[in-house]
Amino acid sequence: MATQARALENNLSVGSVPKRLISFALPFLLSNIIQSLYNVADMLIVGNFSGELSVYAMSGVNIGGQITFVLTNLTIGLCTGATVLISQFIGKDDRTSLKNVTSTIITMLLAFAAVVTVVTLFTIDPILHLVKTPAESYEQTRAYLKVTLFGIVFIFGYNAFAAILRGMGDSKHPLWFVAAAGSMNIILDYVLVKSLGMAAYGAALATVISQAVSMILCIIFMKRNNFQFDFKVKSFKIDKEQFRLILKIGLPSMIQNGVVSMSFMFLTSIVNTVGGVAASAAHGAVGKFNSFVFMPTAAISGAVSTMSAQNIGAGRMDRAVQSAKIGALMSMVISYTFFTLVMIFPDAVIKIFNRDAETVAAGVAYIRAFSYDLLLIPIIFNINGFLLAGGHAMFSMAVGLTSSVILRIPASYLLAVSSGLGMRGVGFGAPIASAGALTIILCYLATGRWKKNVVGDNIIIPE
Repeated sequence: MATQARALENNLSVGSVPKRLISFALPFLLSNIIQSLYNVADMLIVGNFSGELSVYAMSGVNIGGQITFVLTNLTIGLCTGATVLISQFIGKDDRTSLKNVTSTIITMLLAFAAVVTVVTLFTIDPILHLVKTPAESYEQTRAYLKVTLFGIVFIFGYNAFAAILRGMGDSKHPLWFVAAAGSMNIILDYVLVKSLGMAAYGAALATVISQAVSMILCIIFMKRNNFQFDFKVKSFKIDKEQFRLILKIGLPSMIQNGVVSMSFMFLTSIVNTVGGVAASAAHGAVGKFNSFVFMPTAAISGAVSTMSAQNIGAGRMDRAVQSAKIGALMSMVISYTFFTLVMIFPDAVIKIFNRDAETVAAGVAYIRAFSYDLLLIPIIFNINGFLLAGGHAMFSMAVGLTSSVILRIPASYLLAVSSGLGMRGVGFGAPIASAGALTIILCYLATGRWKKNVVGDNIIIPE
């Protein structure tokens, strides 16, 4: 049994750093691309096969998706704490702590999903009014959000189990699970949206069902491989020490993800104010495209975080630093390629989703300005992945909040509304905020505080 369970693990603290990083990051990257593609599929199919409701349905998927994104990101933030701990415990070969942290995070997330579902279902309308949902797309948005909330436990569950497996160094199996779910999502989108005319409601239903499939596949795989957690009722328990450590790392990430996601809702509100339903649809189209573009960088930074955490746990800070540098270079090559393509063919990107002239015009203005963020994000993401591996979650949270709240929202509002730049102004807010974040991060690196492993004993780079 022990040998079978250990087979799920992948020790990233030995071997060639570039080879181990690429072999771990590639399945992670493909998983994120597939997940992003089936999220993009929702918008594509809704935008092209909802008839007269296409623009309203796109707006509904965009706004409803933003709210779901906030809730999902809270979970991902909390899982960050567990992922870092799991990776470090594997590096230290601490089996008892590994088992305790796994049962603790699964139990925590189950309780969290129940609370979120109940609370949000009772506050749907106030939330939709808060983000200034256009009247024309209100019903589409409400339908999308309500279905998603009923399936939030599956969305939370898949992300939790995938995070646990990746923390153990296994990025291949989450790839197969998300590929199966992605295929099902696209098929269901065609059936529910195109054939049955269910618009945003159908897109939401397809997403929930596919996420449920992903979660169930994860559970079956874990049980067959005698995973540390056996999914029996008696195993759902919380270890106080691991609970404290998860919150120490995960709570700042959770707060950061929540606030950053909330800031996107404020941006959605600004978009709805300056442009109405066409701008909302354009914002949704660009958002889906950007989620696809950012996936490679997010995947590589996630791989950097896992690999760095295992190496820090094993006392190999030099390998952790090397993985962050290589990850940043890989991300820059991919991100800069997308930047070039977007600057040359901005209208082609928007027309993939919808050909309405007003929507295309708003989308081109927005994506041209926003795309400058692609030049900075690869560096920021990979340094953050490395810092989180050492437990520097409080600093990452401070940078994230400064970027999204103190810099991006005011900049977007002033440029879009006060300066009259409209969607261009909203777009320019992103690179302005990222430039500020990168400046803060570089100053922090110069202090040398990043050399301390906040999770455990201090680890200093060998001379």
